[in-house]
This record gives sequence, structure tokens and C-alpha cells, in this order.
Amino acid sequence: MGSAATLQAIIAIAGKDLLVERRTKTAFFSSIVFAILVLTILYFARDKTAVGDLDLAPGALWVTFTFAGMLGLNRAFALERENRAMDGVRLTPATPTAIFLGKVVGNLVFVGTVELVSLPVFILFYDVPIWRELPILILVIALATAGFVSVGTLFSAMVVRTRFSEVMLPVLMLPFLFPPVVAAVQLTRGILALRPLSEYSGWLSLLAAFVIIFFTFSLFLFEAILEE
Repeated sequence: MGSAATLQAIIAIAGKDLLVERRTKTAFFSSIVFAILVLTILYFARDKTAVGDLDLAPGALWVTFTFAGMLGLNRAFALERENRAMDGVRLTPATPTAIFLGKVVGNLVFVGTVELVSLPVFILFYDVPIWRELPILILVIALATAGFVSVGTLFSAMVVRTRFSEVMLPVLMLPFLFPPVVAAVQLTRGILALRPLSEYSGWLSLLAAFVIIFFTFSLFLFEAILEE
């Protein structure tokens, strides 16, 4: 396939997944409700005299984003599980690379939308100076999201044929999520504390490196998983 045909295949696969989700809205509303519930529980469960907003906010934000995102990633290949629909996708001219990238794009849009809706709730609950450093915070969120969506898409394809795929996906993903999520939490803490970029630039470089490694790792392994 040429580059134009590959791009068309990526857009078609991502558009198909998003159109199906737009019609059903099941995974989207489940993820949103879960995110709001987690933020609410973490906010009201703390002792405000012992734990300040700045101490709790970074962890609360990334616990919410990570697990709400997992709910959405469970649906990545469930759409093709019924009636062997993936066999039909494989019969098209789309290459495994195009299929993977299309799925990643669709998942990024889905998870990004969940995060976009959840962020105002986070701002409402936690009194942290977010607006001044919003651009760099969005960069951190985008990098971390790209990392766990890449790995999540790969593992979603791996576990979709298993009986307990909803349970297996988080179990497989969590060890790989530890490094980027820890980096994202540390970066978020530094950003919300209004520290200079030089103090946490190492964490930013580490997060970017993990994203590149995870994306490359997932892209190369996807074809082998798809053939099984």
C-alpha cells in the first residue's frame, strides 16, 4: 500500500470504531461515570487538614485517567470479535500497520475525549493553579495517554479471544503502565506546584522515551498477534 492508501485505511478504521461508539455510547458513558465517581470518592475520602490539594491532585488525576482509559480500551477489538469481523478487515488491502494505527487513533480520540470531559470535574474539586501551566500539562497528558493507548491497543488485540478479556487486559497492562504513569504523576506535581521546567525536565524526557519505546514495541508485535 502507498502512503495515501495507508492513510485512508487508518482514517477508515478509526472512523468506523468512533462511529460505532457514537451510536451506542456505552463505553463512553461508562468511562465518564467511572472517572467522575473516582474523582468524587478520592476528594471526599481525604482528611483536608492532613492532605492538601497539591498532594492529592496529581495521583487522583492519573488514577482517574488510567483506569477510565482502560474501560475504553477493552472495546478496541471487541467490535471485531462478533461474527469473525476481523477476518473481513484482514481481507481488505489494509496492512497490519494500518490496522494498528487506525485502532490507536480511534482509541486516542476516545480516551482523549474522556479526559477532556473529566478535566473540568478535576478542576472543580481540586484548588490547584492549573490554568497558568495548562499547555505543558496538556503535553504531559497527551504523551502519557499515547503511551498507554499504544500498549493497551496491543494487549486488547491479544486478549480479545480469551474468556475473561475484561480482567486480563488490566493485569497485562499494569506492569507496563507503571513507568509512564509514575513519570506523569511527578510531572503533574511539578507543574501544579509552579516549579520551573528545569526541575522536572528529566521526568519529561523519561516519559517521552517510554512513549517512543512502547509505540515501537507495540507496532512491531501487532502483526504477529494479529496472525494468531
